[in-house]
Amino acid sequence: MRSGAKVAVIGGAFVLVAGGIGYGAYSVLGDEGGGGAGTQSASESSEVKTGPPSAEEIAETSKGFFEAWAAGDASAAALLTNNESGAKPVLASYGEDAHIGKVKITPGPAVGTKVPYTVKATVAYEGKSKPISYASELTVVRGLTTGKALVDWEPTVVHPQLTEGATLKTGESSAPAIEAVDHNGTVLTKEKYPSLGPILDTLRQKYGETSGGSAGIETWIEPADESQPDVSLLTLAKGKPGKVQTTLDAGAQAAAEQAVKKYAQASVVAVKPSTGAIRAVANNPVTEFNVALQGKQAPGSTLKIMTAALLLEKGLVTANGAAECPKDAMYQSRSFHNLDNFGLPDGSTFTQSFAKSCNTAFIKLIDDTKDDAALSKMARDVFGIGLDWKTGVVTTDGSVPEEAGGEAAAQYIGQGTVQMNALNMASITATAMTGTFTQPVIVPQSLDDRELARASRSLSASVSQQLKTMMRATAAWGTGAKAMAGVGGDKGAKTGSAEVDGQDTSNSWFTGFSNDLAAAAVVQTGGHGGDAAGPVVAEVLRAGG
Repeated sequence: MRSGAKVAVIGGAFVLVAGGIGYGAYSVLGDEGGGGAGTQSASESSEVKTGPPSAEEIAETSKGFFEAWAAGDASAAALLTNNESGAKPVLASYGEDAHIGKVKITPGPAVGTKVPYTVKATVAYEGKSKPISYASELTVVRGLTTGKALVDWEPTVVHPQLTEGATLKTGESSAPAIEAVDHNGTVLTKEKYPSLGPILDTLRQKYGETSGGSAGIETWIEPADESQPDVSLLTLAKGKPGKVQTTLDAGAQAAAEQAVKKYAQASVVAVKPSTGAIRAVANNPVTEFNVALQGKQAPGSTLKIMTAALLLEKGLVTANGAAECPKDAMYQSRSFHNLDNFGLPDGSTFTQSFAKSCNTAFIKLIDDTKDDAALSKMARDVFGIGLDWKTGVVTTDGSVPEEAGGEAAAQYIGQGTVQMNALNMASITATAMTGTFTQPVIVPQSLDDRELARASRSLSASVSQQLKTMMRATAAWGTGAKAMAGVGGDKGAKTGSAEVDGQDTSNSWFTGFSNDLAAAAVVQTGGHGGDAAGPVVAEVLRAGG
């Protein structure tokens, strides 16, 4: 959910009175931002309560708030919050703009100062009506100046998906509904493919009016940020959906959805290298912020695909040539080491260093590039990183900023200031396979004739071939072998473990290819790349697409 609010469904109903409610001591002026300006006598002022609200106060305040809200008395309900001016318009719009009535609120037992509850109501608009129900929670706090127990105002109090500045509305749809289909014509729904929910909302907002559909009557959340899509909550009368073609593949998407569910926080993206078609996007948990497409994290050693391309292009190494891999290496007073402090024997090849993910083999060659900005230029000019991608939905397109010294060295192994997401890494793998950046898309360019990003040059055939050789070795006998064992076809991989400040366990990254499909995944605090993210990628690659 956009708000990230916790929800619960607990019994313990009370009977609501739809009018003539007595608020007693709780009919006070709201404490704006916790401060408030309630009128008090001198004697009362000297007896302002402090400390957490008591169980009795929590019960009384929440009961009064629920009753006023259910009765449609926005003014009275807002007075029982610590932000009257913020709460009143939102509570008023509940009935006036969203046309929600016959409200019944069922609270559960308080957990500390939090009170969970369920809301059951009816949306009625132009002769059509439908029930709506959901769960949320509120917190009771003490007003800073009045000492009164008050509801800590957040938009999520009214609906768990309501964000600051957003509004609830009911009426003719802001955009006609769409029927999104995959590249084979299979219908894609957020019910069957939950990770596609935010994507489908965006596609509807962007292409609904031009896809041949007609608007229906709905209840929706309209976000404050106009660039964000509306969130549909309820359909009272269906319009005619317009068809929107996507590049997704239902089989690969289903596999991706299943794969990420195995971890508390995981993302995966699959791309078809020959065309740039995005075949699958999945996240767990599913939120309005699409981590797979919009995340910004250090990708660890998966970025060595790009670093290797740089070193190969400059002629500093060859796939089968010797490359030193000591246990540790120093660069401009900054020490770097390999995982578990391993090293490779003298005479080992660059392919062996790549397949075993040797950090020091890469660090030792930085000076020889004679350009601290070389990796940043390679990222932009060859791999399309940092360009303005026009995929059809909102994406973050990676970043390898120009750095110097030890920070530049950290970038060579995917640490430091490098920022990537699963989409970026899948695209980097795709570019390594074909030698040329093809901007990923989730809807065909022909849908709106948008201008796609283009890199200024390609890799040579020799460099691309050597990259594939090294990735094949990683999948065959290197750090990706276990994860890729069950993947068929022409296959390759690269693992990564990204260290994050404040985390005891590194993030697990993995990217790989099988025939004409590339995929990349990240699992938060998943450890070694092959252990967590590897199986996610393998599952998607096995599904094809």
